[in-house]
Amino acid sequence: MNQYLPLLGILVVIIGFALRFNPMLVVPAAALTTGLLAGFDLVEVIGKLGKAFNDARIIIIPWVVLPVIGLLERYGLQQRARAVIGGFRAATAGRLLILYLLYRQIISAIGLHSTAGHPQTVRPLVAPMAVAAAEKQTEVDDETGEKVKAYAAATDNVGLFFGEDIFFAIGSIVLIQQTLEAYEIVLSPLELAVWAIPTAIAAFIIHGARLLMLDRSLAGRARP
Repeated sequence: MNQYLPLLGILVVIIGFALRFNPMLVVPAAALTTGLLAGFDLVEVIGKLGKAFNDARIIIIPWVVLPVIGLLERYGLQQRARAVIGGFRAATAGRLLILYLLYRQIISAIGLHSTAGHPQTVRPLVAPMAVAAAEKQTEVDDETGEKVKAYAAATDNVGLFFGEDIFFAIGSIVLIQQTLEAYEIVLSPLELAVWAIPTAIAAFIIHGARLLMLDRSLAGRARP
C-alpha cells in the first residue's frame, strides 16, 4: 500500500487546480508531496527540483519572457505600436498582415518559429497595429475590432503552419518521413522540405487574398 502513497501528488494537483490556486504553487507542492511520500528527505527533493529546472532551462525561457512582455504592455507597448502604424499613410490592416505573414513564413522556414507567436508578437504588437490601421480605413466598433484581431491570429497560424515544414529539422518532417517509410516510400527530410515550398507559396497567395478582401470590406464600410 505504501508504494501508492506518492500518487497523492496527483491529488494535490487536482485539488489545487479545482480550487484555482496559483499553478506556480500547486505544481511544486505536488512535487514535494510526491518526493516526501516516496521516502526522500526535504533537501534531496528540493535538490532534484533544482536540477530538473536547470536541465530544462532552455524550455523555460519562453515563460520567463512572458512577464517581460506583460510589463512592456503595462507601460504602453500596445499604444506605441498603434502610434507607429498611425504614421504610415498607406498602411492598411490587410497590407500590414500580409507583411507579417511573409515574415512569419520566412522565419519559420529557417527554424526560428519560436521567435514570434500569439503571446510574443500578435497580442502586444501585430493585433494593435492592425486595429490601428483599420481605424484609418473605417470606424471600428467592437465587432470589427475583434474581427481584425482574429485575422491577425489566423495570419500567425497560417504563416507558422505552412512555413515550418520547409525547415527539414523539425518534428513534423520526421513524422511524415516515418509514415511514408511504413509504406516503403523512402524520402530524405530535405526532399520533403523542398516539396513543402509550393504548399507554403499557395498558402501565402490564398491567405494574402483573404487579407486583401478584408481591406475591401473595411474600405466599403461607411463611417457613421
